[in-house]
Amino acid sequence: MRIISKPIIPGARALMSAAAISLIVISTATPVAAQVGGLFPWEWKWPGDSQSTSQTRHLTTFPRTARPGQIIVSFADRKLYYVHRSGEAIAYPIAIPRPEDRWQGVLKVSSKKVNPPWTPTPSMRRENPSLPAHVPGGHPQNPLGSHALYLGSSLYRIHGTDAPWTIGQPVSKGCVRMHNADVADLFARVPVGTKVTVTWQSFYSS
Repeated sequence: MRIISKPIIPGARALMSAAAISLIVISTATPVAAQVGGLFPWEWKWPGDSQSTSQTRHLTTFPRTARPGQIIVSFADRKLYYVHRSGEAIAYPIAIPRPEDRWQGVLKVSSKKVNPPWTPTPSMRRENPSLPAHVPGGHPQNPLGSHALYLGSSLYRIHGTDAPWTIGQPVSKGCVRMHNADVADLFARVPVGTKVTVTWQSFYSS
């Protein structure tokens, strides 16, 4: 697996560490979620606006060089594109990594899970010791939301969210975050083994 950190240097290789691929960012912005079921003894705090201003998923034209059936994630566009047919893609709005957690590369969907469980990385727990050691799948405050597509052998995922207001914002530590309805739609379309290209190239056309 090749992961290339920005600035992009042809042929460069970077190793992902646990600190670089933790899944969520906690800040000191206005609290937006309350305790649920005793798992969260803190007020969960997020950066960015209180609501997402991004569009819903829609069909868009796309370069015909992209083969149907693949996923292209454009952090520049803040969109995930599923190439639906030659010259056309479904564009889904996403939350993208913070500037310090930028990456790009080519991976494959290695597994898929409905109601995935979530275990914070050690770096996340160092950043916020109040985080629980584990959140079961299906919990209303599970940061992975309703569905997850796992990318290669990395800790990167395309996943849903319990914080839809963050979609369109640069808030993650590497993962591709989607509305739950959107990730469920994508989940049904793509099999394990699907090629996923993550890039900072822009494809914006509509």
